[in-house]
Amino acid sequence: MPKFKARVHVQLKPSVLDPQGKAIQHALSTLGFVEAKNVRVGKYFDLEIDADSKEVAQKRIDEMANTVFANPVIENFSLNLDGK
Repeated sequence: MPKFKARVHVQLKPSVLDPQGKAIQHALSTLGFVEAKNVRVGKYFDLEIDADSKEVAQKRIDEMANTVFANPVIENFSLNLDGK
């Protein structure tokens, strides 16, 4: 069975306040990096998955992201998938 390697990026939706991002932006400004604007914090998950095809792997990882990795009410996710 083929192996696929995936990275799932999760970020708060643009309409959701990101207090951690705001704190980091403030710290950057305090340290002289005033050009940094609209800092948003996210997370990512790396995983390998056994699947019969890339389409099956994509579907299963979408299901994982919607139920475990991200809260679909306040977060969006994107997926990069490579065959191995």
